[in-house]
Amino acid sequence: MAPPRPLIDDITAEILLRLPPDEPEHLFRAALVCKPWLRIICDPGFRRCYRDFHGAPPLLGFLHRRMVMQGDPPARFASTTSVPEFPHPGSDGRRTRPLDCRHGRVLVHMLQHGKGRPGYLVWDPVTGDRHSLPPEPKKMDWLICSAAVLCAADGCDHLHCHGGPFRVVFVATHQRKNVILATVYSSETGAWSVPVCLDDTCESYARHMRDPDAPFSPNYTPYLQPRRGTLVGDALYFTVRWRNAIVKYDLGKNRLSMIDPPWPPPNVCSIALMAMENDTSLGFARILGSSLCTWSRKEEVVEWVQYRVIELEKTIPVANREDKPYVVGFAEGVGVIFVSSGVGLFTVKLNSGQVKKVDKSRKYFSVLPYMSFYTPDRGRLLSLARTPLI
Repeated sequence: MAPPRPLIDDITAEILLRLPPDEPEHLFRAALVCKPWLRIICDPGFRRCYRDFHGAPPLLGFLHRRMVMQGDPPARFASTTSVPEFPHPGSDGRRTRPLDCRHGRVLVHMLQHGKGRPGYLVWDPVTGDRHSLPPEPKKMDWLICSAAVLCAADGCDHLHCHGGPFRVVFVATHQRKNVILATVYSSETGAWSVPVCLDDTCESYARHMRDPDAPFSPNYTPYLQPRRGTLVGDALYFTVRWRNAIVKYDLGKNRLSMIDPPWPPPNVCSIALMAMENDTSLGFARILGSSLCTWSRKEEVVEWVQYRVIELEKTIPVANREDKPYVVGFAEGVGVIFVSSGVGLFTVKLNSGQVKKVDKSRKYFSVLPYMSFYTPDRGRLLSLARTPLI
């Protein structure tokens, strides 16, 4: 006697749950095997279990930022899987500059020409949803900036951040004053907050500003790096150019402060901040010689501890002897560091040291990794799943 249909579906679902999420093609192909499998995969309960089973969303692709002098990058979402590249908001010819990817969203600075100051766009590549934001407050009067977009839903596990409230944190060096400012946009209020300031009242910032070796001292300007910020707990971290001093924005306290990088402080652009140890501590990565070195900051003793060293000499190819690989980003949750050389862009897995080439050689400064589950829950597959069996 044949087993009951629900039992077969339960067994099939358990098998399908184990298909790896870092290559969505597997799940899509399975959905096309037969209509019972299609219905299982398109069921909201299965998709929820699939996310819970695998944990952190996989890396689907990336955008990237350049330094100001390098100009704007191509309007392109670079896929790292078989998923087609999502249509970029700037693909219609408008001038855009990507600022961040996080929690299933992409933050884009819309630089189209016209009257008024340019605003911002929060874009969900998977669903196609787009939300336009007004420009930051005029009081910011910024010279160089960075920004972060993050989910604002209470209690969210960030496994399926599509829709719902969000926040945008905008941090910048002031145009005329030697201070760093921050303001926050809330999708729930539709407004920016009153800017807060990092100035000489912060002891570590005052010490940084008095550094006699800083460029153009005593008229040094604390240039905030246009690098992707790192979220650890309830705080975002950015860096300034000189010695890669770290600017911390506490979301809960609405306060800016500064902390020192690992000693000796590297005066190089090619570093990355990252979330370490289950996203509970701040990490720092750079290349020394031919080794990828990482540190973790221990808050209880307020010090940096070397975490891991990965030898790259035989794993990251270079174009010539003068060509040196350098760190350009980190993907939280999946433990991946991005390293660029004259041969291409590579990912390095922290837990295994595994290296994979993900793009050709370009001008990279800060890679913006996009992570999200991408399951067959929309469009034609879903409509097929709802049709009656023949």
